[in-house]
Amino acid sequence: MAFELKINGKQVSVDADPQTPLLWVLRDHLQMTGTKYGCGINQCGACTVTIDGQAARSCNIPAAQAVGRTIVTIEGLSPDRTHAVQKAWAELDVPQCGYCQAGQMMAAVGLLARNPNPTDADIDQAMNNLCRCGTYVRIRAAVKRAAELV
Repeated sequence: MAFELKINGKQVSVDADPQTPLLWVLRDHLQMTGTKYGCGINQCGACTVTIDGQAARSCNIPAAQAVGRTIVTIEGLSPDRTHAVQKAWAELDVPQCGYCQAGQMMAAVGLLARNPNPTDADIDQAMNNLCRCGTYVRIRAAVKRAAELV
């Protein structure tokens, strides 16, 4: 069944079961592989995108629930890496292995959209994506730096 999604500022037609998780529509149907599969049970956050400006874990959201909404993936954040979050992540050399970082960055985007000047406690509460490398201190510093750059 075909339906339309607005992803990274573009309307795209998707021919998939509307109950397919948004993650798999992005990765398998649209070849947008920046959004990662981590756990599939809404826990790790590797699949985080923003939907209408809010961070959302795409592994458990049926694609049909995203129809008519604005989806942004890591690929759509900024084509020239000038988004404040991208700049902060690069400036502070946040990633170690990098697998979770697209989800971490998109969670930061969602946090900063609703709270442009977060405290450490705000960051710790909102940035609950898992990082197996343990770069949480650098992630927190990068969120603070991105807030300064906005």
